[in-house]
Amino acid sequence: MGFELQIFQIVVLVFSAIIHEYMHGWTANQMGDSTAKNAGRLTLNPIPHIDPIGSVLLPSLMILGNVGFVFGWAKPVPFNPYNLRDQKWGSAKVAAAGPLSNFIVALSFGLILRFAPITNDFFALALGIIVYINLLLMVFNLIPIPPLDGSKILLPLLPYHWQEKFYRLEQYGFIIILVFVYFGFSLILPIIGGLFSLITGQRIF
Repeated sequence: MGFELQIFQIVVLVFSAIIHEYMHGWTANQMGDSTAKNAGRLTLNPIPHIDPIGSVLLPSLMILGNVGFVFGWAKPVPFNPYNLRDQKWGSAKVAAAGPLSNFIVALSFGLILRFAPITNDFFALALGIIVYINLLLMVFNLIPIPPLDGSKILLPLLPYHWQEKFYRLEQYGFIIILVFVYFGFSLILPIIGGLFSLITGQRIF
């Protein structure tokens, strides 16, 4: 893959992660919590959202290491669940907004790739990268590992004693995520590939 496409991957990852975090903050604000807005995070300006490690260093190292895919994150948008009008499902709705935004981006660009008469191979590959990265962010964040969005979506469905266990696990969340990325990431690749094919009508590049 050429240098231009490698840089493009990082740009797509950063902005897709920013959209993901922005939608968390926007949804929380709509539901009564203005924490993200007050912190200056309710914006699509990338600067307040960029995490030096997750948005720059890690994606760059993965590309330089020729890992085969690019991954990273933006700074989590803060929110106070106690300010939400819906105390039972509010946190789950805020959590779901991030992956949903990535799915909408993937679906939008994927349908263009599927139905538009694209003759430029570079443009088609660029669209495929946008779809793939957004599906990756969506599926990964839906894994029910604290503090990923999937755990927050799952929590209201669990008995109270299980919720307590999830809260205790969150302090080890970063370590658990790193272990999963190292040992279990291949488990979600078929899901991403299947969704990619379903949306675009093409096999993954």
